[in-house]
Amino acid sequence: MADIGGHAIYKVEDTNMIYIPNDSVRITHPDEARYLRIFQNVDLSSNFYFSYSYDLSHSLQYNLTVLRMPLEMLKSETTQTRQESFDIFEDEGLITQGGSGVFGICSEPYMKYVWNGELLDIIKNTVHRDWLLYIIHGFCGQSKLLIYGRPVYVTLIARRSSKFAGTRFLKRGANCEGDVANEVETEQILCDASVMSFTAGSYSSYVQVRGSVPLYWSQDISTMMPKPPITLDQADPFAHVAALHFDQMLQRFGSPIIILNLVKEREKRKHERILSEELVAAVTYLNQFLPPEHTIIYIPWDMAKYTKSKLCNVLDRLNVIAESVVKKTGFFVNRPDSYCSILRPDEKWNELGGCVIPTGRLQTGVLRTNCVDCLDRTNTAQFMVGKCALAYQLYSLGLIDKPNLQFDTDAVRLFEELYEDHGDTLSLQYGGSQLVHRVKTYRKIAPWTQHSKDIMQTLSRYYSNAFSDADRQDSINLFLGVFHPTEGKPHLWELPTDFYLHHKNTMRLLPTRRSYTYWWTPEVIKHLPLPYDEVICAANLKKLIVKKFHKYEEEIDIHNEFFRPYELSSFDDTFCLAMTSSARDFMPKTVGIDPSPFTVRKPDETGKSVLGNKSNREEAVLQRKTAASAPPPPSEEAVSSSSEDDSGTDREEEGSVSQRSTPVKMTDTGDSTKVTENVVQPMKEVYGINLSDGLSEEDLSIYSRFVQLGQSQHKQDKSSQQLCSRCPDGVIKLTPISAFSQDNIYEVQPPRVDRKSTEIFQAHIQASQGIMQPLGKEDTSMYREYIRNRYL
Repeated sequence: MADIGGHAIYKVEDTNMIYIPNDSVRITHPDEARYLRIFQNVDLSSNFYFSYSYDLSHSLQYNLTVLRMPLEMLKSETTQTRQESFDIFEDEGLITQGGSGVFGICSEPYMKYVWNGELLDIIKNTVHRDWLLYIIHGFCGQSKLLIYGRPVYVTLIARRSSKFAGTRFLKRGANCEGDVANEVETEQILCDASVMSFTAGSYSSYVQVRGSVPLYWSQDISTMMPKPPITLDQADPFAHVAALHFDQMLQRFGSPIIILNLVKEREKRKHERILSEELVAAVTYLNQFLPPEHTIIYIPWDMAKYTKSKLCNVLDRLNVIAESVVKKTGFFVNRPDSYCSILRPDEKWNELGGCVIPTGRLQTGVLRTNCVDCLDRTNTAQFMVGKCALAYQLYSLGLIDKPNLQFDTDAVRLFEELYEDHGDTLSLQYGGSQLVHRVKTYRKIAPWTQHSKDIMQTLSRYYSNAFSDADRQDSINLFLGVFHPTEGKPHLWELPTDFYLHHKNTMRLLPTRRSYTYWWTPEVIKHLPLPYDEVICAANLKKLIVKKFHKYEEEIDIHNEFFRPYELSSFDDTFCLAMTSSARDFMPKTVGIDPSPFTVRKPDETGKSVLGNKSNREEAVLQRKTAASAPPPPSEEAVSSSSEDDSGTDREEEGSVSQRSTPVKMTDTGDSTKVTENVVQPMKEVYGINLSDGLSEEDLSIYSRFVQLGQSQHKQDKSSQQLCSRCPDGVIKLTPISAFSQDNIYEVQPPRVDRKSTEIFQAHIQASQGIMQPLGKEDTSMYREYIRNRYL
């Protein structure tokens, strides 16, 4: 699904439950089969992700700062037990080879975003840690932005919280521990794909959060109303549950915490405004005890009212909010500011917040966006903030000259498509349907067929909430270990509500309460604005483990992990070629058009229509592998029976020519005799050679040299050197002179520059500062010759 620094991220495609017989259990429990069916209702092949070598539960900032500290700092803090020091390669005899061990630092996963933590907790202390594979739930997508041939990967990772998880109307507000419903942490990662290395590459990330309003509130769905009334279940005058929630956020993200509240402010009948009034009171109460520089920033904005107004532009207002938010929080980048930005600093760049360190920048604080459902309005607002952060990220990597991106460019269209897939996936998980209102809806450029599709999505969401959400909620409660079947107690299907499962304080006689004034954790407030989870202290060092690898292990061998030289594969199935590319999918095919992805284009100029909708999901999945995280394509019967695909424009999209060169026949429905056929270009014109012809000896020699280059990535052992010594004549024999580091796929040495070139470069730098060098005789004569030939 994605590649981050050479670390592959995979999507769970299939699972299997294996029965393990036990002699102590002779007779199967009569309710076991029913519990098994409920457990299997959680479809693990839908939007669950994992990685063998990258921690998906933490952000890139955590993985590139905390996990890259010197090993000497951990020697006195970490102690390895016998189980931790056990080497799984001992049986293979690899431990006997001297100097073959590679040490690294691994951290405990952030269990809030791990969905199989409860299942693995039973065997965590029994098996070796390499058998524990943690998975996250949410969304993962990656696209390629080509800037004049320079590849830049844009990755979007959404981590759904496993605490207080559930469906739309059954999980609202927060529980007694401060965990809110529909809480999702979205991280956008930008990396220069020309160097796939964390040590030598350029990486940047920005994190934002969505989640329900942190109050005790719910909606009664027994009335079968499209919008059930909002009810405040408990009075919380001291904002106890909000304090617990914001204390978690300060610990993970630092300060400032910025709340963007998009619920309605003015209503004829009080509905959403109930939440706004309570949230304002809670934030006002909590802020009076915080230090002034770390107070919670509250931004209310009635997005629905501005959408109905014809005089206001919703996205322009959101862009102003996004600029102020990104300036306060900053973003993460693993390299210091470039020299050109120091010489010619941008005004907005100087006002950027965050924390500046010698190795780059850190994001301090986070934006928390919410509406009532945290789906449609929230996704559009997050897109606008992400678009603003993307401009700063591109500027920090030296890819654009100003931190500003405009709509209708290839880069923004690629980013918008990524965010729409992200929003559709999260909306299906929580609400039961895809997004109803998209970015095009708020830009007021959506096609006329979009209205009928919005109605279908609204009906689909209503049907899911009314009839299938209860069964899905039972499955989630059983899968996450919220409910444990116990003999002598009611079964899961016998419970009238799961309120007591998620609010554990209701089962205690004397629940412990925090201070009403000092509502934060003392250690957290000391290190603000930095997040406490990323501070090097004794408590955090206990979470880190020094892990030993073998240097030929696949988990750290990035070259073999990415290129897979030992597998037979085709180019069409290669991930780096199959992902969405701005040059292939968005750039106009007309010769003479500016190929820059930052050039504003008209709707008829782009390679993919800006007004188009992805009605044909099967073709979209073929063209874009990252769309695998989106919902599955509808069946033919559903497509033919639904009213959303009956328009003429959608039929044209279904018959559009694919990017592949396979001949396609398209038949017009009005005239069955008229057939148009896509003419396939000859192979000689496309590739320059005829692939069916045999290879020449020169080509075979070049290929042999390439194979030897791949074999020289590490120090070769004696056996490989003996094989290399028997190479046929005419093949250059390469002897490796050094071992690559564990994080690189290649190494280069800086070229030697002669004295004359150095003087020219220094003169160029001085000229930019206004210091001009005197002209020599050769320069004067050359200038006179130029004037004579040009003007005389």
